[in-house]
Amino acid sequence: MIQINNPADCCGCTACASICAHDAITMKPDALGFLYPEVDKDKCVDCGLCEKVCAFNDHYDTSLNLEKPLAYGARHKDMNEVETSRSGAAFIAISDYILEQGGVVYGAGYTDHFRVVHKRATTKEERDEFKGSKYVQSDMTGVFRQVKKDLRDGLTVLFSGTPCQTAGLKSYIGKNLKLILVDIICDGVPSPRFFADYIKYLEHKYNHSISVFLFRDKAKFGWASHNETASFGEFEISSYKYTYIFNKRILTRDSCGVCKYTNLRRPSDITLADFWGYERSCSSLNNDNKGISLLLVNTDKGKQLFNDAKEKMITQKVEIEEALQPNLINTHPLNEMAKQCKLHYQKYGFRFIFLFYGQTGLLSLLKKIKDKFKR
Repeated sequence: MIQINNPADCCGCTACASICAHDAITMKPDALGFLYPEVDKDKCVDCGLCEKVCAFNDHYDTSLNLEKPLAYGARHKDMNEVETSRSGAAFIAISDYILEQGGVVYGAGYTDHFRVVHKRATTKEERDEFKGSKYVQSDMTGVFRQVKKDLRDGLTVLFSGTPCQTAGLKSYIGKNLKLILVDIICDGVPSPRFFADYIKYLEHKYNHSISVFLFRDKAKFGWASHNETASFGEFEISSYKYTYIFNKRILTRDSCGVCKYTNLRRPSDITLADFWGYERSCSSLNNDNKGISLLLVNTDKGKQLFNDAKEKMITQKVEIEEALQPNLINTHPLNEMAKQCKLHYQKYGFRFIFLFYGQTGLLSLLKKIKDKFKR
């Protein structure tokens, strides 16, 4: 049976829980809200499938990958799609094609007042909820089994997620021509509980319920900005507070510090990201600075989908060396203060983290004083 002795050994993809025919495995949250498998030993028959299906290792399946990815700068031809997406809306073009062929699309959306979960979409309106960055690990409970049911029903499935989620689904499903995997170039996933606490903090502070939360407010601050905006209906506030904590990598899942997928051996058919550094190769695609996608084609299946969907996009092929980003080259360890921060969060709660580790917190103030005396 699967046993997680070190939290860094589990990415929370749910493949082990999904494959267990006896439902002996339940995904349970830790103190930060990250899900880990818990085995009911009374139900477990020790078949070993849960251990075999785990793809969070250096040997995840890339047997169908091209020798090296084909790289493109890409932007949707419809400017409304670009303006309402966080990058160049390449995902919208690709998922539109799948939906127009009668397929289904899975991506990260919301439930229970901004709790991030993976959801199933059969229409473009449902799929539009997947637009935009969501800097929280999504809950995948039950999703892998739903994907398997869709495939058994003969549907084409486009599943988008972090590389560890797509690798886990690929291992669980096996090779299937109707399953198309799209991953993102990921910088780690922050604590679901911390984000829930942040929403509560804002609503208590402003005495209103949040109706819309944007992790990156492109309309107000531009494509390259990482400022978030919370809308309370009659008014809204913007800041860099949550994203500051996220970027410090102090409340990120432990497995992200030893990620197996920060390389060009992608576990998916297509990889998408903001195209940072686009100026080197295809600046004309983003001369209005409204956003541009990096699209990597990793497999023949991905190449076919790209060719089918590219009529909706303006694309420019670039050399893979011109598209490299830090999270395509190396795994980045967590902040050296991460362990201490997590202990502080469990012991003292959300407000202490903001007051001590936040953008205007004590540590930030001490750093500014230290830097001032260095001059």
